[in-house]
Amino acid sequence: MLSGGGRPDRFTFPLVARAVSALPCRSGLTKEIHSLGIRMGFSGDGYFCNSLIALYGRCNDIVYARNLFDEMRERDVVSWTTMISGYIQSGDVLESFRLFHEMRTSGIEPNSVTLAVVIRAFKVEKIVDGGRQLHGFAIKRGFGSQELVQNSILTAYSKMDCFEEAEKLFHFMEERSFVSWNILMLAYFSAGDFFKVVECFQRMMAELYPSPETLTLVISALSKCREHRMGQQIHCYAVKRGQIDMVLQASFMDFYAQCEDLASSFSLLEEIGKLNSSTPWIVMMWALVQSGQFIQAISLFQKMQNLGFEPNTDAMRCLVTAYTHLGALLLGKVIHGYLVRHQLSAEAEAERLETSILNMYAKCGNITCARRCFDNMVYKDIVTWSSMMESYAIHGMGLEAIKLFHQMQEAGVSPNSITFLSLLSSCSHSGLLNEGCQVFSSMIENFGIKADLSHYTCMVDLLARAGKLTEALNLIHSMDVKPDWRIWGALLASCRVHRNINIGECVAQRMFELEPANAGYHIILSNMQAGGDQWAKSERIWKNIKEIEFKGRPGWSCIEEKGGFSFFCCCRLLASTSRRYL
Repeated sequence: MLSGGGRPDRFTFPLVARAVSALPCRSGLTKEIHSLGIRMGFSGDGYFCNSLIALYGRCNDIVYARNLFDEMRERDVVSWTTMISGYIQSGDVLESFRLFHEMRTSGIEPNSVTLAVVIRAFKVEKIVDGGRQLHGFAIKRGFGSQELVQNSILTAYSKMDCFEEAEKLFHFMEERSFVSWNILMLAYFSAGDFFKVVECFQRMMAELYPSPETLTLVISALSKCREHRMGQQIHCYAVKRGQIDMVLQASFMDFYAQCEDLASSFSLLEEIGKLNSSTPWIVMMWALVQSGQFIQAISLFQKMQNLGFEPNTDAMRCLVTAYTHLGALLLGKVIHGYLVRHQLSAEAEAERLETSILNMYAKCGNITCARRCFDNMVYKDIVTWSSMMESYAIHGMGLEAIKLFHQMQEAGVSPNSITFLSLLSSCSHSGLLNEGCQVFSSMIENFGIKADLSHYTCMVDLLARAGKLTEALNLIHSMDVKPDWRIWGALLASCRVHRNINIGECVAQRMFELEPANAGYHIILSNMQAGGDQWAKSERIWKNIKEIEFKGRPGWSCIEEKGGFSFFCCCRLLASTSRRYL
């Protein structure tokens, strides 16, 4: 248009700005648009300035956005709302609160969009009292019945784990769209209450038809519950209403795989696998990996390539995960070489693939290459740091994990619960009792992270390995969560090592109640009693073992050789394959 002599008006630049916001590298273009707009006399136009503030915010150039905002002679509610949103997007939530207060003191009253934006800030910081106050403010100002505000507050309550307030608000909503229902169901799903998701879905069906997004969420919940029959019913419903899209179809594939109905998953793959998308193939690969069928997942990857689909980072990550479980280090190195040759490591989306390769090296015994991968990574998020700490845990290098934890803090990355789990595991495997106790205390007191069952299991294992069996037992009794078989199993294993039959018998009794069909715990207790010359008790346990029908999976292993695998199970060669999966 410019080269043809055309002159843009006040609506042209906002449209161009919207197009630029969809591009990956847009900071320089934003400044060029801004400069051109000023030269053409639009610097005082509110519509132009508001569009540029929004674009700077999306580019994370919050300083340029604020400078433009401060230079505006007249600022309306859109200007203030856009600037507040920019601060929230950049992570400066406190400044967004301050600007909201300044907006009101300057005489500009917020509208429904402003309230929806500010509520998002309370959700990010999980400021429960502030969210409640803003909810009350919205009601007083007459925005309490508007769907946008209600859905924003409903989302905030859900993210802040205020389910009672969320349910109360949802109950009193005059009109509930499928968006409102989806927000509530997503809250239940995130909290792990999958049956509540299904119950909510059944209530929704009495009011309105669900959207494909709703069905995707419900089928994901049913896959967690392994509710095969109900999932089939929803599948039939979706087919009859013609609501199946690619995402929902992939969700059904994953659902059937989770319910161990791989035949139905493959049937769906045959229906949509030839479409111009690799998504169904990757979903099926992940389903096979999660069900332990690693060779089949690798074969499916090869078939996908033969059909002309280019492997993306997610497909290669699935392949690396399969190689990791098989211990196929040589084939994993092929993927690593592909990543390096195609310079994918410089891309942000390759970060998860690089982390998977790091895990592969560590779990296949090459901690040196794992650390080299970590050091060469351009992008490192909390998952990457935690994975490297977990790698040190696998190799019993607790001091290195602690050193890495301090480096992570210096890099400005905040730890999460998974980070501390990796750190505690490192201390446990390295026998670092004092350091582990300090890490556990710091997690709760300094970082405000509540210990869950996995953290307690690591602490019990740490104490028990050090011979502090009584302290470990007391920690279990003092927990605010219900102990499971893993935490009792960690204590039982150490009771055998330290030959503490008294505590061992008490722990074993708890194990028998939780998993009566697990022969391993009976054998551990029997061996412990035999080691303490309590032969009569040991004989009785062996008699019980013969009388009870135990269920379990046979152990297996495999060897990578000449581009293929040889599998072993129960001390005999099971199968051999010489095919290459590259």
